Amino acid sequence: MNSLFISKISINWDRISPDSYLRDIPALKGVEELRLKSPVTFLAGENGTGKSTLLEGIAIAYGFNPEGGSRNYSFSTYDSHSELSNAITLSRGIQRNRWGYFLRAESFYNVATKERDYVDGGHPSLGLHEKSHGESFMTIIQSHLSSAGLYLLDEPEAALSPQRQLSLLIEMRNAVEAGAQFLIASHSPILLGFPDADILSFDQKELSFITYEETESYQVTEMFINNRDYLLKRLLDL
Repeated sequence: MNSLFISKISINWDRISPDSYLRDIPALKGVEELRLKSPVTFLAGENGTGKSTLLEGIAIAYGFNPEGGSRNYSFSTYDSHSELSNAITLSRGIQRNRWGYFLRAESFYNVATKERDYVDGGHPSLGLHEKSHGESFMTIIQSHLSSAGLYLLDEPEAALSPQRQLSLLIEMRNAVEAGAQFLIASHSPILLGFPDADILSFDQKELSFITYEETESYQVTEMFINNRDYLLKRLLDL
């Protein structure tokens, strides 16, 4: 029996309107089922390929607020999420959700603002607006991603330095050992290198699992580091 919080993601396209833009996303088009086997699954691919759209749909279907936060958060500053969540059915593993968090870079400011509304005697404010963007991200990560639970992260590297991304890898390792599951949309060649993670590529016409070395993030980074002078001359016409 699967020990993950989410073991399968099913999409019923009959619940999506015929003229929806979701039907024009090549990687998602026609996908009816995705099975998850690893406690860490990355959604990797170029901008606009559907990574965040799918992650958002999964998050809402699981009960998270569209703009992020824990499942206790319930607010809306701008209703922009797609109808995908209405078409998604999640199959649960034997794990029962004790905790979880949906962290998305796009709307983190709104979550940091609303965080103060959920303060009580047992949960003091983290003072997220009194910290830098990157420090606020790490505060959330260190405060909320340390135990068994389901964690959905949408491009967490957006606010994190390379050193902080290495710190995130340590936090993820500790959480996984405690029984956590992660689904992460990312471009980071550092984060994508998490040991034994599954990487779901959105760069092809169909979704497919690939190796770390096959990701464009790894290949472009490796090419730039090993051929920096040559590439800059070609790109910048130096």
